[in-house]
Amino acid sequence: MTSKTKVLKVDPRGGDWAAVEEAARLLGEGGLVAFPTETVYGVAANLLHRGAMERLTRLKERPAQKHFSIHVAAKADAEKYAVDIAPRAYKVIDRFWPGPLTVVLPAPQDKSVGLRMPSHEVALALLSEVDFPVVAPSANRTGRPAPRDAAGVIGELDGLVDLVLDAGRTSLGMESTVMDCRRLPFEVLREGALKKEEVKKVADAKTVLFVCTGNSCRSVMAEYLLRKKMMAMGREDVDVLSAGTFALFGMGPTRETLRLIGQAAGLDASGHKALKVTPDLLKAADLIFAMERRHLEEVLRLCPSVKERAHLLLAYAGLDGSGADIADPIGKSEEFYRMSFLRIEEAVQKIGEKL
Repeated sequence: MTSKTKVLKVDPRGGDWAAVEEAARLLGEGGLVAFPTETVYGVAANLLHRGAMERLTRLKERPAQKHFSIHVAAKADAEKYAVDIAPRAYKVIDRFWPGPLTVVLPAPQDKSVGLRMPSHEVALALLSEVDFPVVAPSANRTGRPAPRDAAGVIGELDGLVDLVLDAGRTSLGMESTVMDCRRLPFEVLREGALKKEEVKKVADAKTVLFVCTGNSCRSVMAEYLLRKKMMAMGREDVDVLSAGTFALFGMGPTRETLRLIGQAAGLDASGHKALKVTPDLLKAADLIFAMERRHLEEVLRLCPSVKERAHLLLAYAGLDGSGADIADPIGKSEEFYRMSFLRIEEAVQKIGEKL
């Protein structure tokens, strides 16, 4: 029996994307397109097209007050639709996108929006092809199982959608997990392909970021000292990171830093690799501690929105009576290194009690 809905096969490994381009054109004209994600097949519609949204609402038998989630092609797209995104929401997005997690975020005018970035190649290709928001609930009637292949879509929605992109069977077969990230503590509204405990563990952990210049000495010392402090306190809900404003990615700590961390803290930092400070790293941090004023200025230049949670380390710890900066020990004597380490250690002990 010939289906009423057009079906186009697409190789998810790439190649001829003509079918994806046709799907994007249809969406722009107000059509409904079923497409694969890593979870199940969804029905895509142009959120800005009234006719398309009316068709989708009837198809899904969805109450008008219950909104559809928007699917995006990049993590940065979250800022197109959401406002006042919490640091831990950025962290959750960074950890689980692309993937089977829908996050609910604050939106303009005191509203909310659900966002998801699927990990399927065809889905991302389609979403990258359009310049309007796309909503995509599962391709099934209410109360019916969500389909994992094109045949399942046709069995459910033949004649009700305009096109099906057939890229074979989906890998997971379960709908996305949904987490409300509007206020702490974040709440899992629906457990799906990701287990509630896995997502909550990431969402509930506070992230502390230390910043220096090269991420090879001062910020590394602070990172490992705070890790030790958290272990001694039995705290597993704090993630500790460090980065540099001019770090060379992958460079290891200085010899003196490794020695001090090993001898004084009893920790092995030889596996540490330098990270460069980025806006994404800053947005995901609950607290940011800079070693010098110039580092703090660079942090705020890169990401002005973190102003309320970015501090000079010594000032935050109340130890800035003799100056707020911890000078760079690179090229200095072993005694200078040791004194820098001791100042950082004292500051870390104090802030550790505040976390």
